[in-house]
Amino acid sequence: MTMTQDVHESVSAPERATGEERSTAKLVQDLSEQLSRLVRDELWLATAELKSKGRRAGAGAGLTGAAGITALLGGATLVAAAVLALALVLPGWAAALIVGGGLLLVAGLLAAVGTPLLKRATPPVPEEAVAGLRKDVDAAREGARR
Repeated sequence: MTMTQDVHESVSAPERATGEERSTAKLVQDLSEQLSRLVRDELWLATAELKSKGRRAGAGAGLTGAAGITALLGGATLVAAAVLALALVLPGWAAALIVGGGLLLVAGLLAAVGTPLLKRATPPVPEEAVAGLRKDVDAAREGARR
């Protein structure tokens, strides 16, 4: 008999199983704690990402809304300018035309700034958190295969 066989025979089967069960139980407990922490961290990341996107969406929507209102005012001013131009061929219509054109220019600038902000904020999916979670799941699967 070899020395290894002597050691294995000196430890009864129930004692070996108990040692293995404790080790497995500890590993399962560690896995459970780590998964719980991982899920909490991923949820925190998703929340932070959604808040950030929400702020960008709010800014973009606000600027786009301001552009719409400004365009409406510019259009109303241009209508007033056209009315003044047709009713009285006087320099007053020229001033109204300049103001209307200026308001439309401001509306164009607001739309140019607000629209890209709105596009970057959509869709409201926490992409970084989802990518991180996919990597974690892949790593856990890879570890389970070993």
